[in-house]
This record gives sequence, C-alpha cells and structure tokens, in this order.
Amino acid sequence: MPSIEPLVSLRDVHLSFGANPVLKGIDLEVLRGQAVSIIGPSGSGKSTILRCITGLLQPQRGSIRVGQTQVDTLAQEAQRIELRKRVGFVFQQYNLFPHLSVLENLVIAPRKVLGRNRTDAENDARALLAKVRMEHKADAYPGQLSGGQQQRVAIARALAMRPELILFDEVTSALDPETVGEVLTVIRELTEEGMTCVLVTHEMRFAEEISDVVYFTEHGVIVEHGSAAQIFQNPASERTQTFLRHALGDSGRRGPVAHDPYLLTHLSRYSLSV
Repeated sequence: MPSIEPLVSLRDVHLSFGANPVLKGIDLEVLRGQAVSIIGPSGSGKSTILRCITGLLQPQRGSIRVGQTQVDTLAQEAQRIELRKRVGFVFQQYNLFPHLSVLENLVIAPRKVLGRNRTDAENDARALLAKVRMEHKADAYPGQLSGGQQQRVAIARALAMRPELILFDEVTSALDPETVGEVLTVIRELTEEGMTCVLVTHEMRFAEEISDVVYFTEHGVIVEHGSAAQIFQNPASERTQTFLRHALGDSGRRGPVAHDPYLLTHLSRYSLSV
C-alpha cells in the first residue's frame, strides 16, 4: 500500500513565460507506489508540471517538494542533477544517444553519474533490457530500431538510474499505432510492481486502467481530480465530461470495443517488434 507521506507535493504553483501564464495555482500530490495520470487538452500545462517536478522549469510562485528536496528553491545545477538521479524522465522523443549502442545508452549514466563499475552497470543494463524485452538488441544502435523499440530502451535507461519516481511525458504520441501496445505493456508492468509513476497521456483507456489518481487540467488549472473510477465514470465538472466525451468518442463513454488494441485485455495481441 502507498505510504501516507507524499513523495511529490505541489502547492499553489504558478509559472509564466513572459506575459503568458501557463500554470495558475497547481496543487498536486503523488504518494509512493501510486500511478498518477494528468490528462487534458493540448496546451493545458500538463508537460510543464512534469518539468517543474524535475527542476527543468522553475515557477515564479509556489512550493514543489520531491521527498525531502524542496525543488523550487534549488539554485545550483549540481543540486538539480542530484534530484534527477532520483527522478527518471521519459520524453516523447526518446532522446537516445545515436552514436552509442543500446547497451551503452544504459551504461553511460550509471557509470559517469553514479560512479558504478563497468561490470555491475552492464549486468544491470542487460537485466533491464530483458525486462523491456529488448535484450536481443543490446548491440544495435538507435537508428536501427523502431519507434516503439527506442521508447522501450528509453524506459530501461531511466530505470538504470534506480529512480524512486518516473515521469512519462506523452511517450506514445510519436509512435506508430501498431507499436503503442509495446510501450503501454512495459509501463503497466512497472505500475503493477509498485513503481511510482506520473504520466501525461492522451491514452484515456490506459489511464483509466492503471491510474490510482487522475488529474484533469485545462488552461493551467486543475479542473478536478479523483480516482480513475470517479473521473472516468462520474466526473463532477461539466468540462471534464465534455473532454472525455470527445476523447472516448462522440457518443459518450463507450464500453469495451472487441478489437480495440489499446485495451489492456488485448495488449497481448501485439507481438513485440523484432
């Protein structure tokens, strides 16, 4: 069971780019062991929230805490690097080193940042590649992989740092529909193992299936939040209802579709790319 003390806490977070307010008083909590999804229309501030959590962006007002680290007060890059050792971030665009093999992409940070020896780092890397079903591509280069394969390697690379929290920023939005299931399967397994995850996603059925808590954002504010069942089955806000009606189909919230590849019950239909 998740502990009561939040691992991540945002309180009244405000951030503007010039005269453009992007976040307008965000309050958000993530408990250890939880999977939390942030949903909402494009441009509503979802990805900005993730970047604030890791210190990539600094708000003008408000409090951000990850564990015992007060993120909003970090003034030096060395302090932010220490934070990012504990917080994995998987981006939409993979960001693998193209000149390094898959294995070296996983080994480089543990060796250079954590100071681990080559043997231990490589053993862990191979185990993580097996976990995401990419052990057979250890010697390949990113350019030789499909999008779904690169994203699975990116997840393994984030795990190589042994983080206590992983942030996923629309990690399937750049993928071919046929490879989405590969990545969702890996994320689902992480949440089942108790990894603390925060996901920004447009995969509504997936968010409903795996999330302990869902936040719906629009125009830089949290419109409402609650359990996945509450948000998807009985949202209080009319705006949330409208968003989900469009996201799940114009006819309203639909029941299971027999051949919908995004339903977790059908993810096994996908054969992983080789």
